[in-house]
Amino acid sequence: MLEPEPIEILLVEDNPSDAELALHALKKCKVANHILHVRDGAEALDFLFCRGQFSARDARVHPVLVLLDLKLPKLDGLQVLRQIKNDPRTRAIPVILLTSSKEESDMATGYQLGVNSYIQKPVNFAEFQEVVRQLGMYWLLVNAKPPAVAFQSS
Repeated sequence: MLEPEPIEILLVEDNPSDAELALHALKKCKVANHILHVRDGAEALDFLFCRGQFSARDARVHPVLVLLDLKLPKLDGLQVLRQIKNDPRTRAIPVILLTSSKEESDMATGYQLGVNSYIQKPVNFAEFQEVVRQLGMYWLLVNAKPPAVAFQSS
């Protein structure tokens, strides 16, 4: 039996239209073949830490990138970010906060918790698609993926 392809991007977005736009933009520019869309913070952490419905997933295989909305049900984006960056198994995964929030406090907290980038979602459809395309191009094609040793406990 073949192993499923590893997830390249974990998209954590509760708004169906924003998720659809992001998925469309990423597929259109062909930077990612395997994208998993989850709808809340708890589901994102279950995936990353191989719990619940994702308990059979290989914990050694990490997404190349997490696109994380800030305002999520169950656990908000900052709570998810805190858990990702506080755990040596997931700390090296690049996390991009992709949000409509313009609150300086959200941005400051995100950076204090270790976010790799904070992007405000453009309201315009074409601009949103272009931002997501550029994110995908940079993080999947230009940026060097963390080596396996970066995910080991110290």
